[in-house]
Amino acid sequence: MSTLALSADEARRRRPGYVALVAVQFFFGLFPLFGKQAFQHFSPRAVGAWRILFGAGVLALLAFAIYGRRAWPDGRDWARLVACALLGIVLNMFLFLEGLERSTAVNTALLLPLIPVFTAIVAIALRAERFDRGRALGMGLAFLGASVVLLQRGPDTSSSYLLGNSLVILNEICYAVYLVIARPLLSRYPPLVVITWVFVLSLWAVPLFLAGDAELSPGAASARSWSSIAYIVVFPTVLAYLLNVFALSRVSASTTAAFIFIQPLITIVGGLVWLGESLPANFLLATALTFGGVWIVARRPAVKPLEPLLAEAGAAQSRARE
Repeated sequence: MSTLALSADEARRRRPGYVALVAVQFFFGLFPLFGKQAFQHFSPRAVGAWRILFGAGVLALLAFAIYGRRAWPDGRDWARLVACALLGIVLNMFLFLEGLERSTAVNTALLLPLIPVFTAIVAIALRAERFDRGRALGMGLAFLGASVVLLQRGPDTSSSYLLGNSLVILNEICYAVYLVIARPLLSRYPPLVVITWVFVLSLWAVPLFLAGDAELSPGAASARSWSSIAYIVVFPTVLAYLLNVFALSRVSASTTAAFIFIQPLITIVGGLVWLGESLPANFLLATALTFGGVWIVARRPAVKPLEPLLAEAGAAQSRARE
């Protein structure tokens, strides 16, 4: 499959998607900083439960208020929506929040650029993108850069950072698969409808998130922790997921993932200024390898844009009716 040249109309149609993706990176980029504050009184699983409950409630109200009965998916799409909910919400949130608690904001930021690599791998496996030697080189460099961070230890030489970083990487694999498998749904439904059902179909996990010592409303929670929860449920949850799926309806999965390049810069600067975290000794090497590798992978997202996919689907339906 060759890289498609974009027409002026197609480029214009994609611009709102790019603007949405920039906003998403700011919302997600500050997430680790607010998450560290929330963890002072809320467990990672409680934060995840808040995100699912708030996201499902707000998005469902919006979707049914705007689309009414049209917000109900067809029977053929339930299985894909359930898979998106499991990968994009339940496992994504659980693994990221548990990993963030066991690592640092800087380490989390340095591992974020692996998402485009994983997305490219999934897209290639599903034959949505082509594989070439340049992409293989990029993947190798990015994985090498991530391994430098993965093997970093804290000052006490404990294995806590290794576990936390590993959970973040597992989170990114889940999110990469979600980006690829969610895209076909956007040829049949508005972005708001898709992300609504992805959240609603994650509600079953809330009791599991709150099992044990996880409290939805800890009595000792400070105003600062509650304000962090408020930021988390509004910006990197409802708005970020909605804008991300809107962007996914206009640009390819790998392009959507490639904008994650912006997140580490936001998180690292915020971690230095806000949390007083120090840069790891291998920061420059890890950054150069990871960003260089991901740039090679994402610079040519050879995946069909959504409009040609829709045209092909329409043509197939027309042939079927003849």
